[in-house]
Amino acid sequence: MARSLCPGAWLRKPCYLQARFSYVRMKYLFFSWLVVFVGSWIIYVQYSTYTELCRGKDCKKIIMYLGIWDNLPGVVKCQMEQALHLDFGTELEPRKEIVLFDKPTRGTTVQKFKEMVYSLFKAKLGDQGNLSELVNLILTVADGDKDGQVSLGEAKSAWALLQLNEFLLMVILQDKEHTPKLMGFCGDLYVMESVEYTSLYGVSLPWVIELFIPSGFRRSMDQLFTPSWPRKAKIAIGLLEFVEDVFHGPYGNFLMCDTSAKNLGYNEKYDLKMVDMRKIVPETNLKELIKDRHCESDLDCVYGTDCRTSCDQNTMKCTSEVIQPNLAKACQLLKDYLLRGAPSEIREELEKQLYSCIALKVTANQMEMEHSLILNNLKTLLWKKISYTNDS
Repeated sequence: MARSLCPGAWLRKPCYLQARFSYVRMKYLFFSWLVVFVGSWIIYVQYSTYTELCRGKDCKKIIMYLGIWDNLPGVVKCQMEQALHLDFGTELEPRKEIVLFDKPTRGTTVQKFKEMVYSLFKAKLGDQGNLSELVNLILTVADGDKDGQVSLGEAKSAWALLQLNEFLLMVILQDKEHTPKLMGFCGDLYVMESVEYTSLYGVSLPWVIELFIPSGFRRSMDQLFTPSWPRKAKIAIGLLEFVEDVFHGPYGNFLMCDTSAKNLGYNEKYDLKMVDMRKIVPETNLKELIKDRHCESDLDCVYGTDCRTSCDQNTMKCTSEVIQPNLAKACQLLKDYLLRGAPSEIREELEKQLYSCIALKVTANQMEMEHSLILNNLKTLLWKKISYTNDS
């Protein structure tokens, strides 16, 4: 059989040898990439299922090595020993008491603490008629060991945590179903209730793989990894109920400024649980943060990812009124989630209500009435469909 020679080749080797060499090299590269991919996936699975990444003994070594143990308040030491199941071998320091109730001893100290908390809430929440009630609630939460008194360490810890919107919201909504329970706190750290599923939908992949997946394909792939439709409907109802909880509640209106799937989760009963509430802020506080901010366009007037105001082109300053209410942002998130796999008999009506919801604007006339009407209609439509299913 005749073989063509490679032009310009000094030894005149047949071309098929070079072609064979290229094929072997491509095959080698492919299997090398495959080994890296499989190895990365195995490491990721092992890492994600390892539940003892934060071990008490390691925490003890770090704390003792840094030499900060002796400077911690006694109540913090006590809470850390209980949380880590360790004995640091130190005596609890004498407690400097801030009296919780109006007793003669140190009454002026607790009064000062109350005044500080009241001033903080007034700045964050505005003039609410029941701020005094909220202050008393905070004092009760600050009493970590439930002995009817607040120590100096407990007061300092509570004050540090009250600067965080998420902690404040957990206290305000502590009796609500979709707010994670506050399990305890220590210094400026706090522990929340564990949530089994920490994203509304999707599948977790190693970051190396994420780099090579187009965003459009990723969104489509995420929607494949969701519960059955009745269970999705139950989770969606939970989100609508949470929107109700933060909309003009007893301590004012809170704005959801990062309404994304990664901030929502659910438990084994498919009840919605908020996973991350750090970008849920009091409306009064947000207005103070964003007003008078210099802007060139509306793109400059954004807090978080979802709280948008408009840019006044006359003054080149951001206005303080948020354009889109929480409900509209929640419906935008739920649109693809609920329409995919929706029963045919309600799909058209569901789609119509979702788009009406997305179109809500804060500045619209009778917005609050439309808000309540759309929210109740959506909940009713979903509940009617899943009320008699096992998944609900």
